[in-house]
Amino acid sequence: MKPRELLRAARRRRLLITLVAGLPVALAVAALVARMLGLDAASIVGTIAALLVAAVAMWRARRLDTRWLIKRLNEHPRLQDSADLLFAASDKLNPLQQRQRRHVEQQLQRDPPDLRPRWPWRAVVLCWLLAILLASAALLWPRAAGMTGTDAGSATTERAARGTAPVLRGSWLLVTPPAYSGQAASAGEKLDARALQGSQLQWRLQFSPQPQQAWLQFHDGRRVALQRDGDDWRGSAVVQRAGLYRIHTSPAMAEAGRAYRLEVVVDRPPQVKVIEPAQTLNQAAPRQRSWQLRFEASDDFGVNNTATLDITTAKGTGENISFQQRQLNLSGSGPATARRFAYSADLAALGLEPGDEVVARLTVRDNRSPQPQEARSASLILRLPSEQQVQASDLEGAIKKVMPAYFRSQRQIIIDAEALLKQRGSLDADTYTKRADAIGVDQRILRLRYGQFLGEEAEGGAKPPPTGDLPTGDAPTADSHADHTDDDGHDHGGSTGSAPVFGSATDVLSEYGHTHDHAEAATLLDPQTRAILKAALDQMWQSEGHLRQGHPDQALPYAYKALGFIKQVQQAERIYLARVGSELPPIDMARRMTGKRRGLGNRGVQLPARPAADGVVASAWQALAAPTQAVDLDALTRWLDAHPDAVPDPLDVVAAIDALRQQPDCQRCRQQLRDQLWPALRRAEGPPARRNAADAGGRRYLEALGTPTEPPR
Repeated sequence: MKPRELLRAARRRRLLITLVAGLPVALAVAALVARMLGLDAASIVGTIAALLVAAVAMWRARRLDTRWLIKRLNEHPRLQDSADLLFAASDKLNPLQQRQRRHVEQQLQRDPPDLRPRWPWRAVVLCWLLAILLASAALLWPRAAGMTGTDAGSATTERAARGTAPVLRGSWLLVTPPAYSGQAASAGEKLDARALQGSQLQWRLQFSPQPQQAWLQFHDGRRVALQRDGDDWRGSAVVQRAGLYRIHTSPAMAEAGRAYRLEVVVDRPPQVKVIEPAQTLNQAAPRQRSWQLRFEASDDFGVNNTATLDITTAKGTGENISFQQRQLNLSGSGPATARRFAYSADLAALGLEPGDEVVARLTVRDNRSPQPQEARSASLILRLPSEQQVQASDLEGAIKKVMPAYFRSQRQIIIDAEALLKQRGSLDADTYTKRADAIGVDQRILRLRYGQFLGEEAEGGAKPPPTGDLPTGDAPTADSHADHTDDDGHDHGGSTGSAPVFGSATDVLSEYGHTHDHAEAATLLDPQTRAILKAALDQMWQSEGHLRQGHPDQALPYAYKALGFIKQVQQAERIYLARVGSELPPIDMARRMTGKRRGLGNRGVQLPARPAADGVVASAWQALAAPTQAVDLDALTRWLDAHPDAVPDPLDVVAAIDALRQQPDCQRCRQQLRDQLWPALRRAEGPPARRNAADAGGRRYLEALGTPTEPPR
């Protein structure tokens, strides 16, 4: 037998039980009304009573749903608490669950249980006895000649019922959290509740006697109407914010009910944490091909399995920068409350080139319905090195290896030239010329390094070819003191002043090497020192010309003279002057020593104004101290709605305000509200700092003046 057939059989049995027990009572009531009011009224009452019994029967039968069926089936041990597998989709079951489902179906086919409710014979007999009593009363009721007495009796009964104030006899509250939270519904008799924002609340109240109207009144003006359902009054609402509510009826209840507390738990937005890379700004390694990204998103009720990764690439430099945006959907892994997202960005596929940047940011959403909450991670930036940086990294090792050869001193050039002269007989003409030319290149590099101290004047214009008839006389020397070491030449590289050429050792050193000074430093030398340096450069020029032509013997005299001039420059006195000095306004001698302050600005220290305290809270707190002084509770309520974070628990303040509204003369309520407002008051500024105690000398001085030594309090 199929489970649905078992459920239909149980529903039919319950429907039959209700009809058998209720229809006799309805017919007896119709007979009594016919005896009292006539057949017309009896037909109406009988029809309504029969329809009511039928509605109750259908309602009781509908209460037997799938959940009830699963619960009843699980009561049988042979089904092994697996009845819920019968109602699950087959494609969502794993092989073990499908096997267990076939086992349960076989057990039901072999020996189907009888789930039909038993006949409540005691309740049925009582209903039939009640129907017999009502029918007997209808037979024994004297038929009145007119309806005046009946109407008068009914009116008297109604007035008596209305004169009795309703009293709350029973309560029941069902809290159904939103489906996305995965939390189970909770129910109980307590009307105080703590629910997740967006939960469905269902009230069921019972009064005695029955009121004409009933509703729930919240402190902020909201109202939930209650509808009568038999002996119960039902109402429902979706909770969005916290509050206090009371139960009201018409006519009013005998005793004013207390205020019930309704707290709301806010669904927090998800949190995104970057796992890799560890830093927000990253520099790509040379020839890096991919960029690994890993995130972790957490939420109290689960994160959506799909996240969006925004990738923005920036290309170009200066004002010629173009941006391109891409969006990718990533699937997460792990539990719903802590999902992880990973992506490996292919830099070549993104079309990135040296000097470009790529920015990545992940956007996740939680499972809140109908409006999911979003959270974004920090923006992660990857900068690709430029071509110059790549070249610098490639040539770094080579620069370190050849640096001693490039940074030759003037004495080293002389030593190399003399060594080449000694090898002249053992070398062929081409090799001899090449080695001389290499020494000439070193001479040129050294000349350009020293030329920067003259503002590169030695390379500023066209120069005649080197000849041997130029003057080589010594320039005058300057008074000296040791400013550099005694090493020959100035061995702290510099720039050549020419356009950089890739692969040129001079240009590489000028761009990435250490420079001791700049062209602007030419003004730091006195004219005499500049003249000596100019003479040294002229001698280097002559030496370079002869070396490049393959005549080191003719270059040595000029090289020796250049070495002498360099020694004089190293021993010369350097003068440091400010390039641009501060220009102060001229002093008006006519206004000096006159004491006039006309035209001077106000130099007084302006202290910031202290913000005014909140007058609503302060006035209410002071008014509550007096037993009879009136308090503006409406203004206090509006202030609390505008500043919910000013107090630790706004609902406590609302409850205190509501209690004072109900009992204006309650001194305990006034004091309770006053205590609740204390955290919202502005704190007084701290006292001034105490003066430090006087030391031994200070005490003697104060004693001599007759002043107490203790600092004032």
